[in-house]
Amino acid sequence: MNRKINRRKVTMALLLICVGLLAAVAVSGVLLAGQAAQTDFSLKNQTPSLTHLFGTDWMGRDMLSRTLTGLSMSIRIGLATAAVSAGISLLLGSAAALSRRADGVVTYCIDLVMGVPHILLLILVSLACGKGLTGVVAGVTLTHWTSLARVLRGEILQLRSAPYLQVAVKLGQSKWAILRRHLLPHLLPQFLTGLVLQFPHAILHESSLTFLGFGLSPEQPAIGNILSEGMSYLTTGKWWLALFPGLALVVTVALFAALGEGVRRLLDPATAHE
Repeated sequence: MNRKINRRKVTMALLLICVGLLAAVAVSGVLLAGQAAQTDFSLKNQTPSLTHLFGTDWMGRDMLSRTLTGLSMSIRIGLATAAVSAGISLLLGSAAALSRRADGVVTYCIDLVMGVPHILLLILVSLACGKGLTGVVAGVTLTHWTSLARVLRGEILQLRSAPYLQVAVKLGQSKWAILRRHLLPHLLPQFLTGLVLQFPHAILHESSLTFLGFGLSPEQPAIGNILSEGMSYLTTGKWWLALFPGLALVVTVALFAALGEGVRRLLDPATAHE
């Protein structure tokens, strides 16, 4: 018994550490936004040192400040897009409980979106919305709801044939009442897990769009812009311009993935008693 309790406590501690680190990055990026834009050509292209842990770029800007600012922007965009995308998934996935016609429309939309290569659809939506922040948010939001919607739909289809739901129907409860009282509480663990797991995908695809030139404008210190600019200097030996921002992005995505896995373990009945 103690072993089970300790494992849950360890998982909770790891979740708190992940949340704390991500919150620290998001807040520090906002606070360092002004410093990230400061230029000093007398300090340009300096290698990593105690004064500048990530070195400086070709304009003398501190790469640590720029990296934290870019990651903070990516985290904030990821949180916003993942939340809206998860809300769309819950809304469309729940339509399977209302009628077969609604379920058919949702299934068709899921197959339609998933039938287009993901990065291509992201680029097309971003271009259609004028690129920039609006294009990135629209592209990530409108292309990341399908997987979670399919999971929620499958869960609803399984629950729809449960005996207690059949009894609720015979007692005269409406479909909306059944959805609100009986189905949505069962979908909460899958919804929360899917919501958290969408964060790393949203951050990576936001960075990818910006890296390819279809996302945020070059003037913004986004992590995609930092990596795109740093890649052009790799051949001249300035490895720190791309290495440290890339590693920071990988660590951030790994923290979100660990956070999602921890939430899944805490909410999943199959692993709750391990």
